[in-house]
Amino acid sequence: MSGATAPRGVSSAGGTGRSGRAGNRKRNRTIVTVAVIAVLLVAMGLSTTVVGADSDLGAGPEAFSAEAWGAENFPTIQQGIADRAVPADELAAAVLADPTAAGEEYGVDAGTGPEISTTFTGTVGAGQAGIYPVTVEGVPSDILIRVQTGPAINGTDLRDATGTVEFGQFTNQIDYQDAASALNEQLKSTVLGDIDTTTLEGETIEVTGAFQLINPAGWLVTPSDLVVQ
Repeated sequence: MSGATAPRGVSSAGGTGRSGRAGNRKRNRTIVTVAVIAVLLVAMGLSTTVVGADSDLGAGPEAFSAEAWGAENFPTIQQGIADRAVPADELAAAVLADPTAAGEEYGVDAGTGPEISTTFTGTVGAGQAGIYPVTVEGVPSDILIRVQTGPAINGTDLRDATGTVEFGQFTNQIDYQDAASALNEQLKSTVLGDIDTTTLEGETIEVTGAFQLINPAGWLVTPSDLVVQ
């Protein structure tokens, strides 16, 4: 019949209406997805900074080099101790009279006791483990002066002696402690490196250095300079 209509669910163009609509929705989703991806790619491109091979952008803070710090600062520390050094006989008299007053006058606050710089010339006695007693003219016998010469140099005398090196200059306690060790290493290489520290007994030595005044009758001096005469 010329007036016959298409079967239900079938369009006059010969396609199925429901499947056509499903296809349209699928195409629409695909278009939206592609558009979103394109927008994201453009945004990523705008936010990306091209870093040249020589740029340090994003490299973070440079790690602390104790070795480099020690090499750079040891000469200044050495000179600072020399500038503050009190002759041992003068210092001994002050310490015996009033150790607290002597520490306040000559020392730098270092927590458990002041760091005091001194200088003297004396005769080396029998040592043990690189630590030698030194007899100094003018220093009473009831004060024992000893000098540590290594191979192990212990303590933070060099770091603390001048009062110019403070914890706040470093990132953390580890760097602060490493700075003290680096100064001790510089002492070993630049001052003690050419000295046979195993044969000092009986020698006359000239010493400039620092010690922490904890026991007024016992000074353990870390040298910043040592010369065998």
